[in-house]
Amino acid sequence: MPINRNIILLNINTLVLKRTLHPILIINCFFGLFALSACSSTKPSGSVISYNHSSKPDYSQPEYWAALPMKRDSADVVPHTEMRDQQTEAVVDVFFLHPTTYTGGKGENQWNGPVDNEKLNQKTDRGSIKNQASIFNGAGRVFAPRYRQAHLHSYFTKDTLTAKRAFALAYRDVRDAFEYYLKHYNEGRPIIIAGHSQGTTHAGSLLREFFDEQDLMKQLVAAYLVGMPVEENYFKDIEVCQSATQTGCFNSWRTWKKGHYPKDYTFNNSLAVTNPLIWTTADTYAPKNLNKGSVLRNFEKSFYPEITDAQVQDGVLWITKPKFPGSIFVWFKNYHIGDYNLFYANVRDNAQVRVQQFLAEQEGSTGNTSQ
Repeated sequence: MPINRNIILLNINTLVLKRTLHPILIINCFFGLFALSACSSTKPSGSVISYNHSSKPDYSQPEYWAALPMKRDSADVVPHTEMRDQQTEAVVDVFFLHPTTYTGGKGENQWNGPVDNEKLNQKTDRGSIKNQASIFNGAGRVFAPRYRQAHLHSYFTKDTLTAKRAFALAYRDVRDAFEYYLKHYNEGRPIIIAGHSQGTTHAGSLLREFFDEQDLMKQLVAAYLVGMPVEENYFKDIEVCQSATQTGCFNSWRTWKKGHYPKDYTFNNSLAVTNPLIWTTADTYAPKNLNKGSVLRNFEKSFYPEITDAQVQDGVLWITKPKFPGSIFVWFKNYHIGDYNLFYANVRDNAQVRVQQFLAEQEGSTGNTSQ
């Protein structure tokens, strides 16, 4: 697939995030609520890493995977005693793409994050892999590749050509990782595709290239494309999920404090927005008693049920300010950093429900064929 097909969603994402990512850095510095990003960012000025550079990840090696069922990693943890990592017995796979964690550093001048940088990898693992990818260990085996992610500044630099090249390089890695996964790990198993922020950008491209109107579509349990604006008709054959049990579809949402939108936001009624408390795109209000549990900064000790509600509103997901110990100091309006964390238990349960439904549909289809 030519790279230019994959830039459509990127262009939409860039317009929205130019106005919203700077506050995210402030959020993490001020309170460190979800610990997914850094508190400082170094703007790159060098060129994009060459695709043939020696730093290209080798996905036959476990160290180039942030999460792999065959090794112990941050995707294996659970935040509550009633939850269990079920990857050993899982019959479904989850391919998870982490959000932007590369913000540069002293002596670094790159537009793409190096996959062999130990400090960057630890930030990714302790942040998004632990807080987001772990959601899915109750539904399937979790695979999360390290990839040469585009630098945070790629979203709001005026050098859009370089930014596009940085994102294109990141997607090439993601594509390589997925192809390696299909050839060496999948063995015909059903698949969940999940991502957040930059990970969602690449997940959308992956779904378009490998699933949409392709044979692999029959293996798609569902997709979770979270933290980015995704058009309802972005895919030809993959619909927006309209219920908690629908399969072969995708879910998407961006979380904002009730009454607020991204700066300079223009309402777009063609955006797909899922309410993760009731799993519909309707604007029905979902009270906080439907929220089964959120995970905050201290993963093992901060599981909070019923801390916030949710309602689809004009292309975004609105919530009431979450209430938990220390929330009096939380003043921000953009909850991008907590798109998954705020609904951790609900997303976890929903992935399991869709897997059960998918397997039941498969069994029913096989049974009907044999009659």
